[in-house]
Amino acid sequence: MTSQTTVEKAPKDPQDPIPAQVKGLRGHPWLTLFAVAIGVMMVALDGTIVAIANPAIQKDLGATFADVQWITNGYFLALAVTLITAGKLGDRFGHRQTFLIGVVGFAAASAAIGLSDSITLVVTFRVLQGLFGALLMPAALGLLRATFPAEKLNMAIGIWGMVIGASTAGGPILGGLLVEHVSWQSVFFINVPVGVIALVLGVLILRDHRAENAPRSFDILGILLLSTAMFCLVWALIKAPAWGWGDGRTWGFIAASVVCFAFFAYWENRVAEPLIPLKLFRSVPLAAGTVLMVLMAIAFLGGLFFVTFFLQNVHGMSPVDSGLHLLPLTGMMIVGSPLAGAMITKTGPRVPLAGGMVLTAVAMFGMSTLDTDTGSLPMSIWFALLGLGLAPVMVGATEVIVGNAPMELSGVAGGLQQAAMQIGGSLGTAVLGAVMASKVDSDLPGNWADAQLPPLSPAQLDQASEAVQVGVPPVAPGTPPELAEKIVGVAHDTFISGMGLACLVAAGVATVAVFVALLTKRGANADAGMGGAHI
Repeated sequence: MTSQTTVEKAPKDPQDPIPAQVKGLRGHPWLTLFAVAIGVMMVALDGTIVAIANPAIQKDLGATFADVQWITNGYFLALAVTLITAGKLGDRFGHRQTFLIGVVGFAAASAAIGLSDSITLVVTFRVLQGLFGALLMPAALGLLRATFPAEKLNMAIGIWGMVIGASTAGGPILGGLLVEHVSWQSVFFINVPVGVIALVLGVLILRDHRAENAPRSFDILGILLLSTAMFCLVWALIKAPAWGWGDGRTWGFIAASVVCFAFFAYWENRVAEPLIPLKLFRSVPLAAGTVLMVLMAIAFLGGLFFVTFFLQNVHGMSPVDSGLHLLPLTGMMIVGSPLAGAMITKTGPRVPLAGGMVLTAVAMFGMSTLDTDTGSLPMSIWFALLGLGLAPVMVGATEVIVGNAPMELSGVAGGLQQAAMQIGGSLGTAVLGAVMASKVDSDLPGNWADAQLPPLSPAQLDQASEAVQVGVPPVAPGTPPELAEKIVGVAHDTFISGMGLACLVAAGVATVAVFVALLTKRGANADAGMGGAHI
């Protein structure tokens, strides 16, 4: 791949046109956008397409609820820990190279998951997927930032955000079709041909731009400190439901994360070329955009984790039917993203982002009212409202973060934006999972006794609780039909109470995000073009 790389310095003057040599195939802005969109689509799709396959994976491989969570959390953990460092690699060695390596590795890891016959191998290769996805995502943003002229950059970032939003929302539908008509393995195998297309397009089209003042060295200690801090934080959040929030191990990892973050901040103020210049965060809009991505992902990805189990295990839908029931969510994100992009270009991001989070909060509150008797129309209303609310956030927050960072840190800014989303996803799955588990553990014994079902031993109660957390009634083989019906009713009612509380928590998080969104504004550097920083 290196033999075809053409390195070009980014234009210094905001008014500089695209260089003449870019008029052909290589380095053409819109073709570059198309090429990176294929790779980005592959990674974004995998964030949610797996959710629809989780029940099938659980059944086929005999996985526990905790195992299923790790299919998601392992992916998010790898992304969250390495995204910023991967962005720095792109800034240092060129975003074209890191993008192409990420594409190849992601497709190969996907194929390995499809060939796996144990939950351990699935989780292991999901982690590898996350590592290669971390190379790919910020590199894509870096390529866009360097390729597009100033007057087209906001539009390009908006389309990039639309691709992520549409792919994220479209995952459940595509996943449902593949799981039902092919197999859960096909959810991962589909990345292989997509990866090949992205690789061919990337080799032919992408031009490797380098900022004139790109970093020349690596902040090795900074990378180690930040990676350790991120790992300890996300690990504590993932393990807290099993260990307990009052457990010493949970708080030990949280404390280790705080210490590493503190040392990281101390070191970054002293090293010549820091991994993340902390002056970036003097920009209130950039900091607010980062926090907003975390809060949005907590509400969206955390809530979506339970919705798939609600549709399939409680309402008894097939994977395709459950994906189709999420079509209003997908459709409104696809329709809403370009509209949101146009509105943000015209008015700035503040009002669209705040309005989007208001709609998200209302939608999550509405989803907390879903129960076993809820029909398709009420579900569709809340899912559509959620998609309409998420669209401006997915599009606008990217522009806020990347547009408020200098050109030479475009990879780091892209990594920061994606890391915020992955941390939010891990937080959402962990915290809302803990809320669900706590509610089920609290309600199940009383509901079981109220239904006058045969008493359970502590071990049996633990097993039943684990099954109910994913909406599966703990009905033993040979159970009389009348008794089985009572158990199903208790299990579903208990699951609904847990999901309802989790959605209320997500609605609260989205409400906080409304006020954070009011602190955002259009990126000064996106307006100024691709010149120097104005922090």
